[in-house]
Amino acid sequence: FLTLTGADERIYAEFRKTFAGLRVDVLDPEELKSEPAKEKWRPFCLRFQGVVEDFNYGTLLRLHCGGGYSPDNTIFGG
Repeated sequence: FLTLTGADERIYAEFRKTFAGLRVDVLDPEELKSEPAKEKWRPFCLRFQGVVEDFNYGTLLRLHCGGGYSPDNTIFGG
């Protein structure tokens, strides 16, 4: 298993509590980019200010985990 920070377990537990129904194998862009989604994501990220360096940086995400990075299968989350 990959460990990126000393707070990985906490981050994952809070992620699952906050976004219990979010599918991570096939992402719906609306669940990431819509105004209601942004109202949930921003406070979630702010919980890790001072815990994780660069806590508010964006990342490239694959929309479908079975596909590679391509223009049709990639979204910027940030």
